[in-house]
Amino acid sequence: MTPLLLDSPVRPRRSSLPPGPRLPSQLQAIGWAKRPLPFMQTSRKRYGDIFTLRIRRGRPWVFLSDPQDIGKVLTIAPELVRAGAGEANPLLGPLLGPRSVMLLDEPDHMTHRKFMLPAFHGKRMQAYGEMMVDVAREEIARWPMGEPFAIWPRMQSISMEVVMRAVFGTTSSPQIGRIRSTLRTLTDWLNDPSRLTLLTTFGAGWLSRNAAFGKVIEPVEAALLDEVRRRRASPPLPEEQGILSMLQEAYDEHGSPMTDQELRDELITLVSDGPTATSLAWVFERLLRHPDKLDRLREEVLGGVDQAYTDAVVKEILRLCPAVAIVMRGLVEPMTLGGYTIPAGTIVAPCIYLLHHREDLYTHPFAFVPERFIHTSPENYTWLPFGSGVRRCVAANFAQLEMKRIIQTVLTEVDLRAGTAGSERATRSSIAFVPDQSAMVIATRRTPRSG
Repeated sequence: MTPLLLDSPVRPRRSSLPPGPRLPSQLQAIGWAKRPLPFMQTSRKRYGDIFTLRIRRGRPWVFLSDPQDIGKVLTIAPELVRAGAGEANPLLGPLLGPRSVMLLDEPDHMTHRKFMLPAFHGKRMQAYGEMMVDVAREEIARWPMGEPFAIWPRMQSISMEVVMRAVFGTTSSPQIGRIRSTLRTLTDWLNDPSRLTLLTTFGAGWLSRNAAFGKVIEPVEAALLDEVRRRRASPPLPEEQGILSMLQEAYDEHGSPMTDQELRDELITLVSDGPTATSLAWVFERLLRHPDKLDRLREEVLGGVDQAYTDAVVKEILRLCPAVAIVMRGLVEPMTLGGYTIPAGTIVAPCIYLLHHREDLYTHPFAFVPERFIHTSPENYTWLPFGSGVRRCVAANFAQLEMKRIIQTVLTEVDLRAGTAGSERATRSSIAFVPDQSAMVIATRRTPRSG
C-alpha cells in the first residue's frame, strides 16, 4: 500500500510517547478525514503495533493494535479511564448528549447500563426476532425487481423500523412518524461527505456551533421529548410497551427516575442505529462477490435446520468490516502499554480495525472467509466488534440477532445478484465505513420449490 501522509520512522526517546508521523496536526487531520483506514494501516506498518497520531490540536491519540495492550485498556478498572464526551469521545457529544450510556463515566455509566440491559435479554429477544422478520418482509415487498438498486438505504430503513418498534412498541402513531421523519433528516445531514470531513478535521466544536446542525438536531430532540412527556402524563397503551416504557419505570439506587434529558440522550443513542445497517450492506456486498459462499448460506437458510454458517457470516463481516473502527479512552493515571509508559491525560485508542486485520491472528485477513468461524470461537481480545468489559455494547446480542434474521428473510424472499462489476470500496459514513456505491444489487422474487 502506498504510504499516506507519513514520513520516516522516528526512534522513540525513553520518556516520549510511541513514534508516529511528524507532520503538522492539520495535515494528519486531513489524512484521517479523507482516508482513515489506509492512514491507520500505513502507520502500523511503519511504526508498529503502538503509534501516536496528532489529529487535532490538543492531546495526542495513541493507537493500539496488539491484543494484550487492547485487553489491558478494555479491562482496566473503570475509575482509571474516561470515556465521556469531554474526554475520549468529543465527536459524539453534540449528537448523543452527555447523559448517553456510551459517554457516561462511572458510576453513572453502570447505573444507566443496568437500566438498559433487561431490554436485551430473555423472552424479549424472541419477540424481537419475530418482529425483525415482519419488518424485513414489509420492506422487501417494496423493493424494485429486476433492476439495480442500492441495498444500504434499504437496510437503513429496516434497521430504523426495527429499533423504533423495539423502543416505542408501536410506530403507527403520528408522534412516532414525526420522530422517524426528523431522524431521517438528521441522518442524511450527518452522512454528507463534506460535513464528515469538516467534523473530523475541526472536531465537535465545529458541530456544536454549526447553525445547520442545530436546525436538524433540534426537531429530533423536540419530538423525542414530546413523546417522553406524553407517556409520563398517561400510562402507555399495551401496544406502546417497549424499551422507553422500561426506562421510564427504572429507578436508581437512590430511588430517582431518569430525567427527561437522560431519556432524550438514551433514546438518541438507541435510534441512531446506523452500524447494523452498514454491517448488513457489507454482508450482501461480500456474498455477491463470492457465489459459492452465497450458495452455501442460502442452502442453510432454506433448509431451516442449522445456523452455523449464518453465524459465521455475521462474525466474519463484523471482523472484516467492524462497524466502529476504534474505541477511545482518556487515561486518568499513567499506564504501561507496548513498552511505553503512557502519561495520564493521553487518549488511548484500541483499534478494532487493525486488530481484526492482523496476519498473525487471521490468515488472509483482508479476505472474506466465513469458514474461519465455523464451530469455533475467537480467542480473547482478537474479535471485538462490540468492545469488551464493562463498556461492551449493551445491544450486541440484539444487533447480531437482527443481522441473522434479516439475512435469512432476504434470502428466503428474493434471489440477489450483484448490481455492479467489481468489489465496492469502503468509504466513511458518520462513524462507520460503508460500500462506496451503497452495495448495488438486483433482486428477483423467489419461486418456492414444489414438493
